[in-house]
Amino acid sequence: MNKFVSVSVLGVSALALAACGGDEAASGEAANANPITAEEVTAAQQAWGEGIVAIGQTFTEEGDFSARASEHIATHYAYGEDATILFKPTLAAEDQFRETTEEALSYFVGTEGSEDGGFAIAPYTAVRWENNGTVIADSGDMAVAMGNYFFTGTDGNETKVEYSFAYEKDENGDLKIVLHHSSLPFSAS
Repeated sequence: MNKFVSVSVLGVSALALAACGGDEAASGEAANANPITAEEVTAAQQAWGEGIVAIGQTFTEEGDFSARASEHIATHYAYGEDATILFKPTLAAEDQFRETTEEALSYFVGTEGSEDGGFAIAPYTAVRWENNGTVIADSGDMAVAMGNYFFTGTDGNETKVEYSFAYEKDENGDLKIVLHHSSLPFSAS
């Protein structure tokens, strides 16, 4: 189910400030010329899922999966010199938050001696998204999506994961993730 709702920029300004850490006026001016659309969010989600599948496929084929994961991070996340990225991956407990490109890479491909086993090298054959809702700021400079995504393993079984992603456009007009929080659904047992 897709719900697309637009809210006042005041409704998401605190999130925008926390996620960006940048010059709100400059990013707002750029976004007003080319506001984020719901279709762009859907396309960004699809591309992110395809990237996760590609990392696992590269691993399976004994290719340079670390380089593929680095490309995935550079393509989809807004890591940079002065950027603040809020990334809390699903399978992280000791090092809960991934504030740097290197920490994100460790999560995706694994690092010996850490809790990171390489989420993206599982591998997966598909990623399916079910958005509960997408909120796009009236200014068009930020979009937040929340829902479930499902990772299909090589055995055909799906793993359901809950997510919240926030996106901003970069200077090229490409959506970049500035907030990524995911978790396994609560189980009372």
